[in-house]
This record gives sequence, C-alpha cells and structure tokens, in this order.
Amino acid sequence: MALVAGIDSSTQSCKVLVCEADTGEIIRSGSTPHPDGTEVDPRHWWSALETSISSAGGFDDVAAVAVGAQQHGMVCLDAAGSVVRDALLWNDTRSSSAAAQLVAELGGPGAWADRIGVVPVASITATKLRWLADEEPAHADATAAVCLPHDWLTWRLAGSTDIAELRTDRSDASGTGYFSSATDTYQPDLLELAMRGRRPLLPTVLGPHEAAGQTAAGAVLGPGAGDNAAAALGLGAGPGDCIVSLGTSGVVSAVGDTAPHDPEGLVAGFADATGRQLPLVCTLNGAPVLAAVARMLSVDFDELDRLALSAPAGAEGLTVVPYFEGERSPNLPEAVGALHGVTTRNLTSANVARAAVEGLLASMAYCMEAISAQGIDVERVILVGGGARSEAVRRIAPAIWIKAVHVPIPAEYVALGAARQAAWTLSQRDSPPPWSFGVTATYEADPTPQVLEQYRAAQPLTLGQ
Repeated sequence: MALVAGIDSSTQSCKVLVCEADTGEIIRSGSTPHPDGTEVDPRHWWSALETSISSAGGFDDVAAVAVGAQQHGMVCLDAAGSVVRDALLWNDTRSSSAAAQLVAELGGPGAWADRIGVVPVASITATKLRWLADEEPAHADATAAVCLPHDWLTWRLAGSTDIAELRTDRSDASGTGYFSSATDTYQPDLLELAMRGRRPLLPTVLGPHEAAGQTAAGAVLGPGAGDNAAAALGLGAGPGDCIVSLGTSGVVSAVGDTAPHDPEGLVAGFADATGRQLPLVCTLNGAPVLAAVARMLSVDFDELDRLALSAPAGAEGLTVVPYFEGERSPNLPEAVGALHGVTTRNLTSANVARAAVEGLLASMAYCMEAISAQGIDVERVILVGGGARSEAVRRIAPAIWIKAVHVPIPAEYVALGAARQAAWTLSQRDSPPPWSFGVTATYEADPTPQVLEQYRAAQPLTLGQ
C-alpha cells in the first residue's frame, strides 16, 4: 500500500495528512499552530512543518509529498538562498497604496485585467514588492529570488539551497500579479514595474503533476498549489463546479476553461491545480457576520438557526447588508453593515436572524453572478467552511442561489488536495486518482428571487445613495 502526504501550511497552522495513495483514506495526521501576525519569519513555517510531520508519524514510509499553502505573500531570498526579511503574508495591508500606484501606472484596472486577469490589491505579491522597493530599497537590492510560501516549503523539503531550483505551480503563480493564467507565462515587465527596474529570479512553473524533486528520504515532491486550488482538487471539483467557502471571509471560485478579464477587478483570474482556470471572488465578510448577530441577540448558533428558519423568506422586508468590516466585493473599504426596512411590525429576533443569513448568502450570490458574467458556467454549488455548519445557511442557500447546494463532510480539503496531487505525481496518470470522502448532503428549496431583489435594493442605501 503506497502512502502519500499532503501539507496545508495556512495562515493559522500547518496540517499534515498521510493518506493511502489509491483511495485517499487518511492513515494518520498532525497539526501545529503558526505564530500570529501578518509578517512572519518563514523559519516558523519550517519548524511547524517538522513538528507536524513528526506528529503524523514521519515520512519514512511516504512515497510522495505535496504542499498546499496560503496564497500571495512575499518570500525574498538572497543569492545564497537565505531569507532577506520576514515574509509579508496575504493579509498584510501596508501595500495598499502601492497597489493603487501599480494600477495607475499600467493604465488602470482594465489594462491589468487584459494583461493577466488580475487587478492588484494589497494581498497580491507584486504590490508587496513595490512596497519593498520603495520602503526598504536595501532589502530589494539584496533580493535575488522571490517565491511564495508553498514554493519555499517545497524547496526546503527538497533540501536545496540553490535558488535556481525553486519550483511552483500555475495556481500560486497566478496570484502574484506578474503571471497570466490565460497564457501560462510570467510577465517580466510587470515584475520590473513592481520592483522599480529590478528583476529577481522566479520559480519555474511546473505542470499539474510534474515532479518538483525528491525529499532526502526519496519521496517524490509534487508541484504543490495555492490553498484555494488545493481545496478544489481535494473536493474533486471539475468544470461547472462552484465552490463557496464561508470562513472568516467569503470565497467563491469556479472551475472552468475560460480565463476571466474583469476590468472591475472583482473576479481574479487564478488557475486551478489541474490545468484549468479557477476564477475567484473574495469578500471581507463571511461567517463572523452570523457570529456578530448571534452575539447581538444573545443566542448560540443553534438558536440563531432556529430563529432564522422560523421567519418567512424576506424577513418581512428586513434586510441586512453585511459589510461589517468594509467590503472588497464590491470594492467599498469604507462601507459599514446596515439593517434596512425596519418597522414596528418586523423588528423581531427571528426576522433579524433570517435577514442576517439571507444578507450573507445574497453577498455570495453577488460573487457568483460576477463569475458567471465572465463566461464561466456555474452548474453545481459546493458549500464548505465554518458557515456550512449552520443549518439555516444550508437550508436557505438553495432558495437564494436558485441551485441545489452540495455540502460535503467537514475535512481538511487543502491538505487532502495536496495529498491527492502527490498521488497523481507518483502515478503519472492522465488524471488525479478518483478519491471519495464520504456522502455529500444535498439541499434544495423553492426559489425566492424576491429576497435577492430586496437585497439589491438595499445595497445602495448602505452608501447613502
């Protein structure tokens, strides 16, 4: 029985799953927390990975390994392969003004959308490199290579110190701001634009199951992937599948063959881990919206669900626009959440709970519509993340999204996706192994398009329009 390992090096922790290569059965696992903050010494990731590997029983009997990790970020290496400065993570916003500069310098959002399908925001690597060039020019001068978290961990697993041996994949490269997923090529002039004329070495982009080398113990290394692409692979998502993840933020992505070019910058033209496209829209507000409303109503999540499901669709005219932390889809960083349509008759706990769930789901519908507008078909919806644990979310979602909603069993899908890629790399078959992770619950409901119309009418009111 061949074993493979998948690694999920996320913002919060490092998780390792050791799986049976043919079936995906989880044999053993380990997990170690990462330090808090938006600026981290990558050596902490390596230490957490070593601890997680040990907790998972080691890799001596593992035939292949792949790494899934947090996307974007910035890991700078000098000519000897040493880290130049602490890595900036995707959620470090100090490069916000740099993003605005880069967008303007290329000719606006449309120019970026045409070139690479991604309009820079603070999370994108290119914006962090501009910040580095302007604020820490000595560090920029010392940077001989730039890579991402999964690239760096794969490189370390291979035991290399040669920056020429850095490897990555399309999914992670497509989130840098200097790679086009439509043409599968780096755009060196955009890297130079970001770094004020400097051009550090970039990792070689591998195919979906092309080996990135071997560990010291002889295990084959898969190319790895960004976290969203790894999760899609772990879920077995294919063309026409839309994944809605309700975690701290809301993320909507869809597997397809069309590379988006959204001049508004809402739909990012990312790639998946199989050779296809993975257009993605991200919101700032996800499951914490429900937590905030539950706290306001002084109820637990089970009671919030009961209240929401006891109220009628549309909450008798009450609407929550869930921009509690501002919003990025649409791009309204200064917006705040709002409760609209209040009357003496409809201001009840049940209606407030229902409006919160409907508002969160309507904001996800907005993201799904943005993806569909780019010519990507959405045929099946897969709901994951902490918000998927809510019975009210599961039961109301198909009514608002007007599609059946499939909810897989909770699992570490990023790590499973990485393990599945490792098995694919090991086998060198034409497609990934057909892993299955148990029964997926399917939810259906009568459509309530009036709820979405009610939400659309309330959105402009949030901005005082």
